[in-house]
Amino acid sequence: MAQWTLPERFSFEGQAIAWGAIGEGPPAVVIHGSPFSSREWRRIAPWLARHRRVFFYDLLGYGQSAKPDADVLHGAQNRLLAALVEHWNVDPPDIVAHDFGGSAALRAHILNRLDYRSLMLIDPVAISPQGSVLVQAAKAHPEVFSGLPAWIHEAILRAYIRASVKHALREDEMRAYLEPWRGEQGQRAFWRQIAQMDDKYSEEVERRYGEIRCPVAILWGTEDEFIPLNDGEELARRIPGASFTAISDAKHLVQEDAPEAIVAAVLDFWQRLEAHPITAEQ
Repeated sequence: MAQWTLPERFSFEGQAIAWGAIGEGPPAVVIHGSPFSSREWRRIAPWLARHRRVFFYDLLGYGQSAKPDADVLHGAQNRLLAALVEHWNVDPPDIVAHDFGGSAALRAHILNRLDYRSLMLIDPVAISPQGSVLVQAAKAHPEVFSGLPAWIHEAILRAYIRASVKHALREDEMRAYLEPWRGEQGQRAFWRQIAQMDDKYSEEVERRYGEIRCPVAILWGTEDEFIPLNDGEELARRIPGASFTAISDAKHLVQEDAPEAIVAAVLDFWQRLEAHPITAEQ
């Protein structure tokens, strides 16, 4: 897909959410992480759309969606996902979710009782404690970071995104990830979502992962510096019947480092479920 577009808008609690859909077939939803956008699925969604009607959107506070001065992280994204699935009026979808998108999917399933046909998690935020040195500093001094000169803000953001990938992004790819966080509003929004990272949201559900009601597969970049590989292994232990696959030569943003590995893993997961339907209890 040469051009990644989100032509539709959905009003969520008075805020505009940008979304789109491609393909035909049973529904699937791909959910991005932070500080990225649905653009991270641009190489993956077209392949999945050969088998599913794939819905994608920018999380509240991210990408082309509204950036309100409000809670835009864990506490809101599960409600947004539940509202979107209701708006789309689809059967229980297959979910493929990354990073904080994984947190949203887990929380919506457990807290909002949103049903899925299956759940594929990619380096999700799911096990506490969390937060890099940068995150802890930004949480302690949000007014300092939100007020940085624009060039310093962009330098930090570039380094942050660069640390999420094993293989360097092209400059046009980097600019696409930077763009939503540029300008006064974008800079405030970036540091706002960093400051809102809080273990309490993971702690609210992580002891309830045994309640998950659908088949689960977990993928993890072996060189992830944001969330360590052993968190993924621990998550797999906590979810009954979950499979775990480590993706070599990939960091946190596996969508950029190894998109073909995600496509292969997701399609294999779906095909196995179609050939041998199972339940989480099995």
